[in-house]
Amino acid sequence: MSTTSAMQVPFVDLQAQHQAIRAEIDEAIAAVISKGDFILGKAVSLFEEEFAAFCEAKYAIGVDSGTSALELLLRAYEIGPGDEVITTANTFIATALGVSSVGAKPVLVDIDPVTYNMDVSKVEQAITERTKAILPVHLYGQPADMDPIIELARKHNLYVMEDAAQAHGARYKGKRVGSLADGGAFSFYPAKNLGACGDGGAVVTNDPEIADRLMLLRNYGQRKKYYHESIGYNHRLDTMQAGILRIKLRNLSAWNEARRRHAQRYNELFANTDVVYPVEMDGVESVWHLYVVRVEEREALQKYLSEQGISTGIHYPVPIHVQEAYKSLGYPEGSFPITEQYAPQIVSLPMFAELTDEAIQYVVEHILAFVEQRAVTSR
Repeated sequence: MSTTSAMQVPFVDLQAQHQAIRAEIDEAIAAVISKGDFILGKAVSLFEEEFAAFCEAKYAIGVDSGTSALELLLRAYEIGPGDEVITTANTFIATALGVSSVGAKPVLVDIDPVTYNMDVSKVEQAITERTKAILPVHLYGQPADMDPIIELARKHNLYVMEDAAQAHGARYKGKRVGSLADGGAFSFYPAKNLGACGDGGAVVTNDPEIADRLMLLRNYGQRKKYYHESIGYNHRLDTMQAGILRIKLRNLSAWNEARRRHAQRYNELFANTDVVYPVEMDGVESVWHLYVVRVEEREALQKYLSEQGISTGIHYPVPIHVQEAYKSLGYPEGSFPITEQYAPQIVSLPMFAELTDEAIQYVVEHILAFVEQRAVTSR
């Protein structure tokens, strides 16, 4: 493989994304400023309709973050103190925080060694009389194996809620994530496949009663200003962010397709090497929010790549049960062997729609050069 000249490859390039739609975003922002409907304005309801349709669901309720989306979804189903929610040990801490924020207990299970998503075979043994829901995460943009999870939930009379924060537009057996079970929570953090220019999130559901509760919960428990039907919260999606998200949503399918092409190219270049690259499970369409490989000596690799102008990330370096914030869960190290084995090995490579084939080849060349050099040194 020939070595290309030095270049800069960012981990994600939001400037490139925004440059192509800058005029439309400016127009959307100006429209909100001109109208002055900054809180739950028209752009919010329009975006909710459009995002629900995109997710092939009946309702979408815009909120102020993905973490709030998880919290309010759990509250809408009256999950709270004394309850348990089963989720995965390998995820961003917001998954667990959403459970903790309602007073419930996160119960963790290990990950599948191939997909890195929830290991379905571990779920049933984690169910207790306090379990109220299963919360799979569509990690890195690849849907979790939902059919057996839903079957298990029905057997034990449990809810299933999707953490779809990284999987906008992903499909599981032909169906869009977020609408596969009792509800789905999305994040619009700027670096997501569908990202705002600030924080934002949404809950998707097909249940009209849950949708109604969510609209009350996000807005102080009121339908009419100053008339409060229930305890509520201030978790509303900002109108300006909704206007921006409407523009981006129109481009999301094309951006996701570009990510899928980039992932395929990465896979082709890593084939028959010592780098463990991601596998897309049968029957799903990942949207490749992250492209995560496993290597030995990760920190040394990251340092080397940085010297070559290549930015990387780690998702995630510290499993939930090892975090200081969740020591109280009582899981000793060794409780989730696959998660713990992979945590020091995983590294996220540059992945965004505007990534070029030249940049992908440059990244892969340098990773393989590093791996080969380490192999020679260890002989």
